[in-house]
Amino acid sequence: MLRITEIRLPITHPEADIKSAILKRLNISPNDLVEYKVARRGYDARKRDKIVFVYTLDVKIKNELGVLKLNDDKHLSITPDLEYKYVAHAPEDLKERPVVIGTGPCGILAGLLLAQMGFRPIILERGKAVRERTKDTFGLWRQSKLNPESNVQFGEGGAGTFSDGKLHSQIKDPHNLGRKVLTEFIKAGAPEEILYVSKPHIGTFKLVGMVEKMRATIESLGGKIRFESRVTDIEVDNGEVKGVILADGERIESNHVVLAIGHSARDTFQMIYDRGIYVEAKPFSIGFRVEHPQSLIDKARFGAEAGNPLLGAADYKLVHHSKNGRSVYSFCMCPGGTVVAATSEPGRVVTNGMSQYSRNERNANSGIVVGITPEEDYPGHPLAGIDFQRKLEERAFELGGENYYAPGQLVGDFVANRPSTKLGSVEPSYTPGVKLGDLSSALPDYAIEAIREALPAFDKKIKGYFMQDAVLTGVETRTSSPVRIKRNKEDYQSINTKGLYPAGEGAGYAGGILSAAVDGICVAEAVAKNMVAKFLS
Repeated sequence: MLRITEIRLPITHPEADIKSAILKRLNISPNDLVEYKVARRGYDARKRDKIVFVYTLDVKIKNELGVLKLNDDKHLSITPDLEYKYVAHAPEDLKERPVVIGTGPCGILAGLLLAQMGFRPIILERGKAVRERTKDTFGLWRQSKLNPESNVQFGEGGAGTFSDGKLHSQIKDPHNLGRKVLTEFIKAGAPEEILYVSKPHIGTFKLVGMVEKMRATIESLGGKIRFESRVTDIEVDNGEVKGVILADGERIESNHVVLAIGHSARDTFQMIYDRGIYVEAKPFSIGFRVEHPQSLIDKARFGAEAGNPLLGAADYKLVHHSKNGRSVYSFCMCPGGTVVAATSEPGRVVTNGMSQYSRNERNANSGIVVGITPEEDYPGHPLAGIDFQRKLEERAFELGGENYYAPGQLVGDFVANRPSTKLGSVEPSYTPGVKLGDLSSALPDYAIEAIREALPAFDKKIKGYFMQDAVLTGVETRTSSPVRIKRNKEDYQSINTKGLYPAGEGAGYAGGILSAAVDGICVAEAVAKNMVAKFLS
């Protein structure tokens, strides 16, 4: 097949226009066109009065090579081979079973791939199955009751289950592993459009059902998933992994352990450090969640096409370099979504954003965060970033009234440095609730200064963004892992512990559902190749 890029058509075009564009681009007759399919569809909204869809198409025609030779169009090429090919298969007599710790996107894809290759993985999750976990999460949101082992961070599906479900990433993916991830998601119930829309997303409710189906697939292939199985120790002998110990004292033997624990497993980070496994501090970001009416964002981005169902709810991506040297940027923007309580520890408040597939809630929300580094902001210890996060989360708990309400402030009041006493037109979506006041003590002074400068500046990029009664909610601290569990580039194993495979966002090697899932595949491939090599040696 041939791949054609940069087919640009009005968003209201009839389907016949795609065929006409193909014929014109290739200079062929209708009889020469056998079939086509959409490989990618995005939109260009830089001109709000002339928004267009931009297509990449895979086309089957008669005499493909002849047409390709006669055409020097830089937007025409042979369609790449996107079919995933397994790197190994488990020997029939292999007795060892790899262990995967964590069932977030990274752990699930690592476990799924190992199961598909015949390695019968044992997957350990400290939290509960996804539907039980959802009930516990609602317990915090509706009744201020936190279960430290079953919440937004811990449980089947990982933190990504309660998010916008974004499935796009800027990672380099030369082997098209992202397509393998999306294909598995579709098998589990995701809409087929995630394969071709430019910014695919799923949403929480769809993710819940998908996670259950992927679990069933893993189990049908001989894998085993165990919930409420918290790993409290990793056995290491002479620099090599020998197994893991669970909270109840059970020992599971394995020389191949995938560490896909997510960015909030702070007790596990401590255990790893105490065990002597190499860990280092890494940068992350801190800030607030901001909420605007989704209609304001739609109008600013799409003009007269605001509300067009073909475009959906508008998103945005913003960055500002402040005078004090700090960078402020939008993070995990959730169109038509809600701000959610995302703490995993008692006496602390953390915010995050979430959307459903429909993205039809009244508000848009996004993290507005400031980048920080261990060298400048939390020096001296590999786990110092965790202590830094905890102090901010404890302060947010205090400012919110010590009942898991989040502290909040209107944007206009925040920039003017005056406390907020009543809401305006924007009703915050965070539950259990928001306590208005003064956020100036919720973050370090340099972060407050930078965000105060950034919010009015963002109005130049999105008209109306500096809305006086838009709402800020604190605090956002779990933007990424505060540590990196360093690994070798060649075989993905810990640099000082053989058989341990740090993976995904918690280990510092991903950020978001798709990149974490891709990393899970990479690590699973490394485990499989190593297990086969050891068996045959």
